[in-house]
Order: sequence, then C-alpha cells, then structure tokens
Amino acid sequence: MAGKSKTVYVCSECGCESPKWMGRCSECGAWNTMVEDVRIPKSAAVPQTKPAHSFSARPLSSINADDEHRFVTGISELDRVLGGGIVKGSVVLLSGDPGIGKSTILLQVCGALQNGLDILYVSGEESPVQIKLRAKRIGLESERVSIMSETDVQTVCEYIASAKPDLVIVDSIQTMQHSDISSSPGSIVQVRESTNLLLRTGKSLDIPVILVGHVNKGGDIAGPKVLEHIVDTVLYFEGERNQSYRILRAIKNRFGSTNEIGVFEMGEAGLTEVENPSAMMLSGRMSDVSGGCITCVIEGTRPILAEVQGLVAATGFGNARRTATGFDYNRLNLLLAVLEKRLGLYYSNLDTYLNIVGGIRIDEPAADLAVALSLVSGLRDIPLPDDLVAFGEIGLSGELRSVPRAQARITEAARMGFKQCVLPFACLKQITSCPDTIKLIGVRRLSEAVSLIR
Repeated sequence: MAGKSKTVYVCSECGCESPKWMGRCSECGAWNTMVEDVRIPKSAAVPQTKPAHSFSARPLSSINADDEHRFVTGISELDRVLGGGIVKGSVVLLSGDPGIGKSTILLQVCGALQNGLDILYVSGEESPVQIKLRAKRIGLESERVSIMSETDVQTVCEYIASAKPDLVIVDSIQTMQHSDISSSPGSIVQVRESTNLLLRTGKSLDIPVILVGHVNKGGDIAGPKVLEHIVDTVLYFEGERNQSYRILRAIKNRFGSTNEIGVFEMGEAGLTEVENPSAMMLSGRMSDVSGGCITCVIEGTRPILAEVQGLVAATGFGNARRTATGFDYNRLNLLLAVLEKRLGLYYSNLDTYLNIVGGIRIDEPAADLAVALSLVSGLRDIPLPDDLVAFGEIGLSGELRSVPRAQARITEAARMGFKQCVLPFACLKQITSCPDTIKLIGVRRLSEAVSLIR
C-alpha cells in the first residue's frame, strides 16, 4: 500500500529542506526562498532489494589522462571558454537573460558540428517549425541534426539510449518533467531530478549534454544552487538586449579555466565572433572629452583595453548620488574616499557616475588607477591625452601597487596605437622588453599620476 504524500519546503537558493515554512532559510540565510513541494513515497508493498555490485578501484598511476576527448566546435570564442571544446560525457549548463542568444549559439554549434556528428536537439519551449525558421535564418540545413519536441525527461532519456547521438542539447531544463514526481515543471525538485537523470544517461553512454537554464529576477540561474554543483560546466551569457555585443563567461569548468571569456556580436545571421575585443571596446570613442581614461584588464590569458568614463556634476538633492555600471559600487566609494582624504578632492556634494563602455564588467583592482584618473578628469573638466592608457591598484594610503602581467598589458596598448602608459613604479621590474612606440611612466603615489592632468 502506498504511503501518504508528504509536504516539505525547499529553499530555491541552496536546496535546503524543512518540514515547515520559514521566512529565512536556516542554511544560506536567504529570505522568502522556501517553496512548497509535495513528496510521494514509494509503495511500501514493494520490497526494496539492493542489487549486488562488484566494486573495483584503479591506481591513479594506471589512469591515462589522454583518454579525455573533446569535440572542437570551430567557434573559437566558445572553444576558448570551454577549455578547448566539448568534453565527451560532460554536462554543460548554459544560462543567460531571455533573448540574449542562448538558443542561437546552440544552433550555430549544431551547424559547426553537423558534418561529423549526429546531434539531438530537444526543445520543450518551441515547436519544430519554429526551430526550423531560426535554423534557416542562420543557414543551418542538415539531416544529421534531429529535432525532438518533448518535455518528459524519461522519454527523452529512453530515446537517447536507443538512438545514441553524439551530442544532446536540451532547451530548456526548466521545461522538463519527471512523470514520477507530482510537482509542476520548473519546480526545484523537477529541475534537480531531470538534470540528474540526464546526467546519468549522458555519463553512462559517454554523450555530452548541453542544458539551457533560465535566470530569475535577480539575474541568477533559476533553480537550486545544487543544479550548478551537478553539472560539469556552467556558462553565462552577459550583455544587454539593446546592445549588439555579448560576453560568454565560464562560472564553473571542471575541464578548463574559469577566467576566459568569449566575445560575440549579435547580427541578423546570428552571433559572430569578435576576434579583437579591444578594438570593439574602443569603437566610437570621442577625443578631447573630460572624464575618459583607457585601462587594460586581463580576462583569462587575454589582455583587453576598456574605456572608463567618469562624470561629476552638481547634485540637485540633499544627498549626492553615486552610480557605477560595470564596476563594483563599493570599490568606487573606496576610491572616492582615497581621493578625498589623500588628495583633498571633495565629491561629497557632487553626483558621481562611473561607466565601463561596451557592456564589459571589470572586477580586478588593476582598473583602480584609470577609474581615479577619470574621476579627477571629470571633476576638473580637463581631458586626458587620447594616447594614454593607465593601470594599477590603489591602496588606502594613496600608493600604487603592482599588478600581474604588466608586460602583456603594455604590449596590447602599444599594438592598439597608444603612446603613453601610466603604471605603478613597481611594475617596471616586470618589463623585459618594451615597444619603442610607447613611453612608460612609473608612479609611486596617486598624487604623481593625478599631476599629469593639467
């Protein structure tokens, strides 16, 4: 006789379960994340016999690391982020805002791999006709790409086991449902169990699986955090829908680095690769305008030039506004405090706006010097030289700290035609060779760098 159903509450952030509803999760501390879920236990009349298994272990020295095999997609920006291609038997989660280009790039992957692989594209959101129209727009025509419109994950896994395709794409995991679970599609349990079933199927048959994941209102991947722990790789599409540029970033990657990014441009024929991101970030830049400074950041192994814009204006309110786009808001407040305390420049009664052009987000402290120079330039309304690039970390005492890979940053700046580079004096020790076309200006304190604005 089947047991009674049981109601539990599951945290949508961390997956913690509780027998009663709580306003705040006891595990992760998130508020209003407990979602009701109904559990139906297995029949008590069926004896639960545990099958016998033969256990074996292999010495680490006997395992051949060359067994890893990757499918190179031919899309160099995607292969860079994945670490060289799609690993056989891996599970990749691709997430991003609606309309950012997730389904488009997956169809382009199908087009790049259609000549050598049999691909199964499972869609729970669109009909085969809708997928055909989008595939026709990007020029995808192949009999080796099969379209399956299905939401039952058990049916999908049975078809995978019988057809044995070389690659499986599921768009999206939130539409999949397990018939043995009574909750609705998209719920925490459905997403988790559907992912687990697809993972076991892919691992057992050595078939790579790419899952498309939705995002919530906060911009995070929908579903419990345990979903990100289950998969091997988590990719995230960044960018604004009203902008043409997209940035693909790896949040987690068991088979490669998480520091690499891929840059794409959305067009009528789909996503195209941007091989020179620095030129893209600097396109449309105006000269002789105050508040602008160029910096060089490192994304993985790639140096990228980005423009920092600072605008300082008189406030119309009692409290001054401070806004940062593409830069950490708390870091901006820290740099403003250093400028006020160490240089005597006051921003307390002024509105301060900071923007990183191109939709890129800068997280490393090497951009501190460029941010400070742009804010001083905006305050004094004096433009910086158009051929100047600056990078360096600023300490609370106003000193300039060394940053890694100064040689690569200088080489990239010289390649893009810049003639002057302001950098921490300590970084000069890292420079083994410098192009003749660029002049290095080493500074020890922030006041020395600000003195260049005159």
